[in-house]
Amino acid sequence: MADTSIGTPAQLRDPNYTPPLHKAVPLGIQHVLAMFVSNVTPAIIVCGAAGFGFGSNSPDFPQMIYMIQMSMFFAGIATLFQTIGIGPVGARLPIVQGTSFAFIPIMIPLVAGKGVDAIAVLMGGILVGGLFHACLGLFIGRLRFALPPLVTGLVVTMIGLALVKVGIQYAAGGVPAIGTPEYGSLLNWSMALVVILVTLGLKFFTRGMLSISAVLVGLLAGYAFAFALGEVNLGNVGRAAPFALPNPLHFGLEFSVAAIIGFCLMSFVSAVETVGDVSGITKGGAGREATDKEIQGATYADGIGTAISGLFGALPNTSFSQNVGLIAMTGVMSRTVVTIGAIFLIVCGLLPKIGAIISSVPIEVLGGGVIVMFGMVVAAGVSMLSDVVWNRRNMVIFAISLSLGLGLQLEPGALQHLPATAKVLATSGILPAALIAIVLNLVLPAQLSDEATEEVSGGMSGHAKGALVKDGQA
Repeated sequence: MADTSIGTPAQLRDPNYTPPLHKAVPLGIQHVLAMFVSNVTPAIIVCGAAGFGFGSNSPDFPQMIYMIQMSMFFAGIATLFQTIGIGPVGARLPIVQGTSFAFIPIMIPLVAGKGVDAIAVLMGGILVGGLFHACLGLFIGRLRFALPPLVTGLVVTMIGLALVKVGIQYAAGGVPAIGTPEYGSLLNWSMALVVILVTLGLKFFTRGMLSISAVLVGLLAGYAFAFALGEVNLGNVGRAAPFALPNPLHFGLEFSVAAIIGFCLMSFVSAVETVGDVSGITKGGAGREATDKEIQGATYADGIGTAISGLFGALPNTSFSQNVGLIAMTGVMSRTVVTIGAIFLIVCGLLPKIGAIISSVPIEVLGGGVIVMFGMVVAAGVSMLSDVVWNRRNMVIFAISLSLGLGLQLEPGALQHLPATAKVLATSGILPAALIAIVLNLVLPAQLSDEATEEVSGGMSGHAKGALVKDGQA
């Protein structure tokens, strides 16, 4: 329900309207709180996969603090591209940008156990992938036919399924603890469970901003619980600098074929996600369809924001869907409000002590939040799949794509004889699943014969409630 004390209904639907400052600032901070945890979590996951030490004495620990800082700083910069715009870049709509989960299944195999030196490979892929993403703005509208809900729902579901293992490992004590007596202990799980239980309670029994920020509040509760148990080390906060600027080529640049192909392919999926978010904002906030100029500008901003992030040591950016829902909830379409939130993110990114505080969150506490977040990613994919007409053709496409994609991700040794580049791309899970689904959806006929599909589906023709839709029926 829109707050009419902020402005008239016509003003609230206008992206160029600026609410009174005492109303605009809290609304802008709301947008930051809604995306904050999701924005910094990928940096922690990638650093953990690379083998950065989570202890305060680890020589790599400052590098993780820097990446967390840049996640905040460049999320703010990319958001300004969207809200303010530069020439053709930017939709000039209240779009919040942040670090993308979608690229994590691509990034983990590229850096797994290779230390800080492997981050340069990511930055090279992010730079090229971002520029490719920006180029997609020239014709993104004409490519949407290749990504119906069957494909996009499968991709989103695969992203979540590929990452739920990370949440369980973190909740049990983190990857370095695997095989030790402490791994999976009641102490570790208790910290994660506090986060999960508080998050669930807020999601189901509260409304408004408290419900939207449930994961953040859950993490704060888990952090307080861990602090009471003596599991929080704040040593790095005191040692962190009070102020620091972004450092160009902080991790260096290295161009790998696997990284470039992986980031470019995932950019295609991310671009379509952004188109959906732009459409959601204009429909939910202004009651109209997005214009071609807005969709094109948003895609340019996505790509340029990602490319610049790669030059300074941050991860790929994309539009954040949870903020689309926040606009629908508040009824405030003002891009000035989101600009204020972007400035707040930029300021946070310039203060290493904030990054040090975030990095002091015990891995088990973060695991509780990650379990919830990635589970919600899977749920979002399933929700998208509910729009699919489940005839036998679509069942075959989904079954083969999911089986091969998830199977290769779970058993990477099955492709040990492939060249290194092909192995990294194939064992990510999400790329083979997406490519197989896209190709099959384009080449398979609209109907499959009953004999062929009856065998594949195990004879489940379905005659009761919830039965499969027969070919040719909506």
